[in-house]
Formats: sequence, C-alpha cells, structure tokens
Amino acid sequence: MFVRAYLRASTDEQDATRAKDQLKAFARERGFQVAAWYVENESGAKLARPELFRLLSDCEPGDILLVEQVDRLSRLTSEDWERLKADLMARSVRVVALDLPTSWVMASTSTDDFTSRMFGAINGMLLDMLAAVARKDYDDRRRRQAQGQAKAKAEGRYKGRPEDTDRNAGIARMLASGTSWSAIQSLTGCSRATIAKIAKRGQAGSQQH
Repeated sequence: MFVRAYLRASTDEQDATRAKDQLKAFARERGFQVAAWYVENESGAKLARPELFRLLSDCEPGDILLVEQVDRLSRLTSEDWERLKADLMARSVRVVALDLPTSWVMASTSTDDFTSRMFGAINGMLLDMLAAVARKDYDDRRRRQAQGQAKAKAEGRYKGRPEDTDRNAGIARMLASGTSWSAIQSLTGCSRATIAKIAKRGQAGSQQH
C-alpha cells in the first residue's frame, strides 16, 4: 500500500505546501509514511490539474490519496466530481482526508472485510456531501465577489486588478524576439488572452511609429 499526498493551493501567491507537516504527522501517528508528494497551484474548481492526474496515473489498486481537506481535492461541479470519483473507483484509490474521520479507517490494514465495506459506504456518502459543500462555498464566494465588484463599479470605486507591468514588458520583449505563444504561456503562466492583448498593443504602437 502506497500513500500519495496531494497538496493544492488556488493561486501562485498561496503556499500549496502549507499542510505538509500536518499530513506527515497524521501518517506517522498511524504507522505509515507518505511515499510521494504531488503539489500544485491550481483551482480546485477545474478538473484538469496536471499533478492530480499524475498522482492518479502513478497509483496502483489499494493506494491511498491523502489530503488535508476534501476541498483540496474538489471544488468541482457535480458532473466533474462524478468524473473524478469514477476515475478514483476505477483505479481502486482510497481517499483519506483529515477533515473526514470516517475515511481514516481506510488507512488501516487491521479492519475486517465487513467493517471496511461499511465504512467505505459511509465514507462515500460523506465525501459526496463535503465535495458538494466545497463547491457551494466556491460559488458563494464568487457570487459575493461579483456583487462587491458590481457595487464598487456603480459607485465609481472599482479599478480592476492592477497590471503586472514588469511581466507584460517581458512578454512584449519575447513576442518581439519571435518566441511562440505556447512558450510564453509556459514561462509566465499567463493566459493566451493576455498575450493577445499585449501583442495587439505592440502592433498598435508600431503602426503609430
């Protein structure tokens, strides 16, 4: 049995490894070690997360996917959660979350078949519930943020996110040197829309000269 720990934060500004010591301590208390760590800064609201799927591709039947909280694994829509859950089931991966005590028995090798099946069923229902709660929390926060921005705009106070001038200047230089958009995305982590905006700005500037 391999224990694979998954650590996630939503943005590059957040520390995805924040809970690493907590997961280590949890594993040590139960007499096992974390065999591999998978860390990424990606939104839990999207299914396409490279490190999560690298973890799944590395898994063998019976392996444990260890997370601090269920929302580290999923803030997905119900459809995407069902897809992820089906993948976990197909690979016979057991999810253990520190905020889901019924999942802790999944990390024990001493339980009998009946107990394992009973806790597995209970754990599955609670996992679904916590995944739904995590998504609702995500949707509520997004809605409140949008309402706050709308109010600020109506009052003339909303300025939007400040431009990263240093990064954008670097993108402009890379565009000027012929660097591909895909390479720029990989190097800077920005969206293609941002590159397109800077490219358009550069074209407008060259036309003026």
